[in-house]
Amino acid sequence: MNRTEPFRDPALDVEQRVEDLLGRLSVEEKAGQLTQYFYFGQLEIDDSPENEVNAENDVNAVETALADGTAGSVLFVRDVATANRLQRIAVEQSRLGIPLLFGFDVIHGFRTIMPAPLGMAASWDPEVVEQGQQVAAREARAVGIHWAFAPMVDIARDPRWGRMFEGAGEDPCLGSAIAAAQVRGFQGGSGATDALGTESIMSGPKHFAGYGAALGGRDYDDADISDNELWNVYLPPFQAAVEAGAANIMSAYMDLNGVPATGNRWLLTDVLREAFGFEGFVVSDANAVRSLATQHFAKDLGDAAGRALHAGLDMEMAMADAAYQRLPQALEEGRVTIEELDQAVRRVLRAKFRMGLFEQPYTDEQRTVAVLTEASHREVARRAAEKSLVLLKNDGVLPLKAEALRNVAVVGQMATSRRDILGPWSFAFDLDETDTILDGLRSALGDQVQVEHVEGAGIPNRTFTSMFDAMDRGVEHTAEDHDDDAQIEQAVALAERSDVVVVVAGQRQNQTGERASVSTLDLPGRQQEQLERLVATGKPVVVVLMSGRPLDLRWADEHVGAILQAWYPGTRGGEAVAAALLGEVSPGGRLPVTWPRHVGQVPMTLSHYTTFQPEFQHERYWDEASTPLYPFGHGLSYGSFRYEDLRLDEPSIAVGASTSVRVRLTNTSEREADEVAQLYIHQRHGTSSRPVRELKGFQRVTLAAGESRELVFELGPDQLRHWSAATRDWVQDATTIDVWVGGSSTAELTTVLQVQ
Repeated sequence: MNRTEPFRDPALDVEQRVEDLLGRLSVEEKAGQLTQYFYFGQLEIDDSPENEVNAENDVNAVETALADGTAGSVLFVRDVATANRLQRIAVEQSRLGIPLLFGFDVIHGFRTIMPAPLGMAASWDPEVVEQGQQVAAREARAVGIHWAFAPMVDIARDPRWGRMFEGAGEDPCLGSAIAAAQVRGFQGGSGATDALGTESIMSGPKHFAGYGAALGGRDYDDADISDNELWNVYLPPFQAAVEAGAANIMSAYMDLNGVPATGNRWLLTDVLREAFGFEGFVVSDANAVRSLATQHFAKDLGDAAGRALHAGLDMEMAMADAAYQRLPQALEEGRVTIEELDQAVRRVLRAKFRMGLFEQPYTDEQRTVAVLTEASHREVARRAAEKSLVLLKNDGVLPLKAEALRNVAVVGQMATSRRDILGPWSFAFDLDETDTILDGLRSALGDQVQVEHVEGAGIPNRTFTSMFDAMDRGVEHTAEDHDDDAQIEQAVALAERSDVVVVVAGQRQNQTGERASVSTLDLPGRQQEQLERLVATGKPVVVVLMSGRPLDLRWADEHVGAILQAWYPGTRGGEAVAAALLGEVSPGGRLPVTWPRHVGQVPMTLSHYTTFQPEFQHERYWDEASTPLYPFGHGLSYGSFRYEDLRLDEPSIAVGASTSVRVRLTNTSEREADEVAQLYIHQRHGTSSRPVRELKGFQRVTLAAGESRELVFELGPDQLRHWSAATRDWVQDATTIDVWVGGSSTAELTTVLQVQ
């Protein structure tokens, strides 16, 4: 192999190297650079109808493609030795020795698991989100991973959808801030065209676009989104991710308004490239190019490949028999042009050069263990878990006073589940270093308090398995011989002899996520019955809820003493939950979603519109209130806060101008605590109707007992404009704006801004 080609010269700029290498590639090798294959290695996956990857998972075929130079990337390699071995095949056996890109689902941690993404968003703290993804990037890069299929920035407003847990919730303002923070964390602040550091990886925001609006909350179903909603709600987090420098974007599976996203040129080129200025490369979701034929959009796989490439899709992710391997034929038949093919290859090659892979394709295996076991990473996970916790209800039972306790009952299978506390979409964790909630309480309370545990009612798992379950070596299942009757009786007996009962309830980690949509928000199994029996003992009951979506808590909200939403809090989650229950930290998380009372209310969102007869807006159902159980932005604290002196620097501004919003926030309690100050607006009249309230800014602050601080928010064109179906463009109106600042979306402190 000639090692003196110009593309190997690091003294040349990236574009010169890309053009030199591009000119040396055959059409087949170009198609290979645009193909990414799953690589499961020796993983044993069953051949059930739900899991048809056995026949496709041809390891020998993938390795042959690497040697032939007809594969540019692989995914799901999480072992450094395997990554180096496969890289050597590509670099040392293929004709031009082009290194591979290794991608992986680094969603909320790699070895050190942070809270589930919805929980991270509940922190309302972009800094802690960025720190969490910095840890994830460092650990992933240490095993040879170059690229994360994250963050998921889909807006999700239907809690039936299983992948709600993977995003930042329902709001484009919060979602945009969290999206940008995650991109910065993964990439170390590098942009789409910058060189990435040796401890950073490329981020791949997904799924472009509208996947979170799947009809009925049914995963993979099509999405029908108005232009108004698309531009004002679903697209802003993607634009924020692009502006933060995202190196990659992943297209969505589903039809968007009747056109599959993976073959949608308006979406991938007109919007992403031209409107947003995206300069990285676009990859499909798994088998999404092949699915263009399944979706009756493309005639066959060759047509699918041509349509996807023409739309602006640069790389296909495929399990086997990639559609993009038919690109040479599509080129011959005139379905694509050589210019389209070369442009896609350029984008992929740029990414490889900017990762430094031509200079250093291999990963230092001697360094891997030290990075993965870095103690500071666990501290980041602990802080993130503490900040993600949302106190939904508290009648005074929390914080628990250790000196007043002798016996604490802990009830629930998930109280001792090291796998469930980590949440879905985590594959490289270490269960031995994971703290459970029972571990956390026993460690915090010490020998002076007896902490006993009963499993109680079983939480049944979903009735099917997928390839993700097969890859998840830590997945736990309810034993078939679990005796609910006996376990519930044991739980009641334990409660009767205890001072307080901590019930760890919710859904197992594989009851949410991909292919885990639900038709009900009820607590699975007999957990509701058990909760009612425990409350009937008369002992104080605290519910710690582990879930990736809102669940039906109407009865619990009325009858239990306190409810702490823990999401899936991660590696140090047990310690964090115990610290919150015992008052060592004051819960400061806030809801990133509106929490409905009942599944029949969904979708339900903060930013709905004022409609006909608004005086009856809370009476739209005759059998249930039309209000949420907990509003967007809700969260209680062990502290107390006062908002006052709300004012505008300029109470009247011209269109295009800005003003500052100022408010004084005081901690009126006797302890340090966090508050999330939230800024909302409503436009009274203009080109279009606007939602009753829209989040336009937020700040999470820590205040000492008695401390006051002036907070400042900016209101300008970026916050006051909207996309209007009346003009088919962005507009800012001369109008009257109501402004609120407070601790949730129900904030009452208000003032008025005039826009002239």
